[in-house]
Amino acid sequence: MTEERILQMLDERKFKELKEELENNMYPVDLAELMEDFTQKQLVMVFRLLAKEEAAETFAEMDSDMREMLIGGLTDSELEEVMEEMYLDDTVDVLEEMPANVVDRLLMATDEETRQQINQLLQYPEDSAGSVMNVDYIALRKEMTVADSILKIRQVGLNKETIYTCYVTEKRKLIGMVDVKELLTTSESKTIEEIMDTNLLYAHTTDDQEEVAQIISKYDLIALPIVDHEMCMVGIVTVDDAMEVLEEETTEDISIMAGVNPSDDSYFETSVLEHVKSRLPWLLFLMLSATVTQMIMNHYESALAVMPQLAGFIPMLTGTGGNCGSQSSTLVIRGISVGEIEFGDLFKVIFKEVRVAVLISLILSVVNGIRIIIMGQGDVMIAVTIGLTMACTIVIAKVVGCTLPLLAEKVGLDPAIMATPLISTLVDISTISVYFAIVSAVFSL
Repeated sequence: MTEERILQMLDERKFKELKEELENNMYPVDLAELMEDFTQKQLVMVFRLLAKEEAAETFAEMDSDMREMLIGGLTDSELEEVMEEMYLDDTVDVLEEMPANVVDRLLMATDEETRQQINQLLQYPEDSAGSVMNVDYIALRKEMTVADSILKIRQVGLNKETIYTCYVTEKRKLIGMVDVKELLTTSESKTIEEIMDTNLLYAHTTDDQEEVAQIISKYDLIALPIVDHEMCMVGIVTVDDAMEVLEEETTEDISIMAGVNPSDDSYFETSVLEHVKSRLPWLLFLMLSATVTQMIMNHYESALAVMPQLAGFIPMLTGTGGNCGSQSSTLVIRGISVGEIEFGDLFKVIFKEVRVAVLISLILSVVNGIRIIIMGQGDVMIAVTIGLTMACTIVIAKVVGCTLPLLAEKVGLDPAIMATPLISTLVDISTISVYFAIVSAVFSL
């Protein structure tokens, strides 16, 4: 199915054929993408052809503008059917993106119990496990038999986000877990207490959502139970939610590393003014910080006047230093994100980066020295001076690049802040200072 095909069938009023095509040949996420440019009338017409479950899944996959447009065209009863079919965590995600008047209408389309659950989830801190968890899970009692448990799954499983892992609770406290595979391959007369796993992985409602996603990824879990401060189970975070969290966090880190304030909107949904506002602060800061580099160069004007060819090597040295620092910072930030590197590894990381820097600087200095002589840009002394400066620059850049993200992590800042723009500026200042210090010493300027 294509956008043109759907619109053609709507124009020709082939609603029965279109309904069959949508049910048999379209995934909700693909359909949501196809309908991005539909008018409200077209959107509503297609939406009314979908079965309840597919309609709810498609609604959850839409962006906020599409949802708002669609809600404006649906009746209260249609909206109520959609809300009934949606999982609670998806409902909360939708509500967080909607204007107040739309939120009021959506909440009116839910029952009292669901509204209470939604309000509870909305009260959890942003980016916490509680804010992304789902309260629809299967809870079993330890005295239940396997046969009783399977019967319960059949009765309530249709409305749960996942049935593959069931949780054993006692007075709401989490005491164990059992998966469906174990239930289906065990004697029906056994009790849950006999087969449940008490070696549990869990997270608290106030834990950071990224840490929860990393646990799910590390241990290949389908879902992770979420408990409150009293160890009472309140929900689960499923693997699909974890993937969304990791995608959001990665997008945020990439934005910060590029010197852009993160935004939840897509590139085209963000206005020109918003793009300017998100980029300008870092650019202003970096531009003004470059004043230090200018001051250093002004201090050595006399040296440049005596040997003007020295100025020609500055862009190459600062560029090499910036690139080396960016490499180190990127690897360390990635290591912090996936839990490979901690602040306690600081000196181990520095020792490794220094060894890497020595080898890299040796190779680059030799190659660059040969280039200078072959191209007639200077004599052996110039080549040695530039090579020595490059070696010092690379070592400094590597140390700065691996140290700043770890220090940021230690003081509670996002390590991505200490990425390419800031490190490049600091390395530029260090490079210019080292370069003119070495030049002044070698040539007595």
